[in-house]
Amino acid sequence: MGFEVIDWISEMLAAPDRGDYEPFMLYPEQEDFVLRFYEINPLTGKRRFRRGVISRPRGWGKSPFLGALAIVEALGPVVPAGWDAEGQPVGKPWSEVRTPLVQIAAVSETQTKNTWAPLLEMLQGPVIDEYPGLEPLDTFVNLPRGRIEPITSSARTVKGNKPVFAVLDQTEEWVRSNRGNRLAETMRINAAKVGGTTIESPNAFIPGEGSVAEESAAFWGKIREGRAKDDGLYYDHREAPPETDMADRDSLIAGLTYTYGDSADRNGGHVDLDTLVATIWDPSTDPQTARADFLNQITHASDSWISQPEWAGVADAEKIVRPGEEIVLGFDGSRRRSRGVTDATALVGCRVADGHLFLVGCWEQPDGPFGQDWQVPTVEVLAAVEDAFKAYRVVGMYADPAKWESHVATWEAKHGRRLKVKSSTQHPIEWWMTGGRSNMIVRALEKFRSSVVDGELTHDGGSVLTRHILNSRRRESRSGIQIAKEHPESPRKIDAAVAAVLAWQCRVDAVAKGIGKKRSRTGRVVVLR
Repeated sequence: MGFEVIDWISEMLAAPDRGDYEPFMLYPEQEDFVLRFYEINPLTGKRRFRRGVISRPRGWGKSPFLGALAIVEALGPVVPAGWDAEGQPVGKPWSEVRTPLVQIAAVSETQTKNTWAPLLEMLQGPVIDEYPGLEPLDTFVNLPRGRIEPITSSARTVKGNKPVFAVLDQTEEWVRSNRGNRLAETMRINAAKVGGTTIESPNAFIPGEGSVAEESAAFWGKIREGRAKDDGLYYDHREAPPETDMADRDSLIAGLTYTYGDSADRNGGHVDLDTLVATIWDPSTDPQTARADFLNQITHASDSWISQPEWAGVADAEKIVRPGEEIVLGFDGSRRRSRGVTDATALVGCRVADGHLFLVGCWEQPDGPFGQDWQVPTVEVLAAVEDAFKAYRVVGMYADPAKWESHVATWEAKHGRRLKVKSSTQHPIEWWMTGGRSNMIVRALEKFRSSVVDGELTHDGGSVLTRHILNSRRRESRSGIQIAKEHPESPRKIDAAVAAVLAWQCRVDAVAKGIGKKRSRTGRVVVLR
């Protein structure tokens, strides 16, 4: 149905910020978003997505774009109305179903103006003549039937409203302290009551702040991981490649060109990239702010252990660890908790030859009622460990035995003799991450982090391991830097990160013993990296 929406916008709306009238034309990548967001499920005849996220850098054009969608939702053919003779979906306006209410929401009046100002300008096109009774005013728009209005988190009447469409602007700034999370929840519930939809328009968020943008990204992650019970979110995020060097002009221009897409002047758009480079290089511009605002990179919280660009920079999804290859394993387990969210249980592998990390399995408590009374599926975990030993040549395994002492002892009895890398003579697999071993733990963590920063390891790019790595927070101890969750009861788990550290430490010890080396025909040792 997006084709009808695109045509309606170009025929009815005026391009904002112009001296004379010009039709509002979407960039191709904006058209792509429209086509996806307005998809119809052919089995139900209903729209596939109830939520959308368009995440782009500052100045890309999110506000006019969403202003246009707000107008078309208020007046245009967005409600599925069957199929034409050629089998294509057709739409009808909301006014044929109910009195439409469209809302532009933000956590402050200043933010609402980002979308509201261009929206009023766009209504000065052919649409004003085509729809008698349309009346754009400073604080709201009267429709022939219904209205468009801006609201903030301070609005007392939000709960009773039933918008058919709502824009949630700059949701990276919607946090609990300004009641942004509550506003987002209320607006989604209100829209759901009438079968409406919402779209967010964040810049890059800072992990750990708990913003609406961060929560939506987490929801999208669950959809990709197959852990979500609903997949009604269309998530479109673009950021500069992690290897973008802000100190190198060519690298920076390439990163900006990719991030801004059709909006970049190099691609025929309106954004002057040379001006952005000058702004980024201005000494008064904070580098982390520049990465978030202009490269749209989700960087890190102030106490993050590893940043998103650092971790993304060593991702290599094309590497495949095949059965029979020489690997080591890292394991971090948990059991049921009396309160809060149960910690995850994770098993991570690492190929000895080149230090490529991959997730073997991660078992996490589901959200909401699906996670009530959940326990780690011990039998499933044990089977995954045995399958790994059967599929690969496991030369070492380090496991934190906390709450899994009996199982770790069983693994040692069954596999300990054939392991080439051992934690100790008596306990070849047991590797405690707690209890009087802080010096060893600090060294293992530092080795892992240094290997990430220096590009000495790679990983499979999976969202689960990535999430756990980015959830990890630095904590100062007498011995040095250790890692922990943001707080003890946090639902943001780090267990796969711990398992990855154990796997990497085991691989380091394997290399130190000469494992992973091959001799050439001349007799010289060739080290595989």
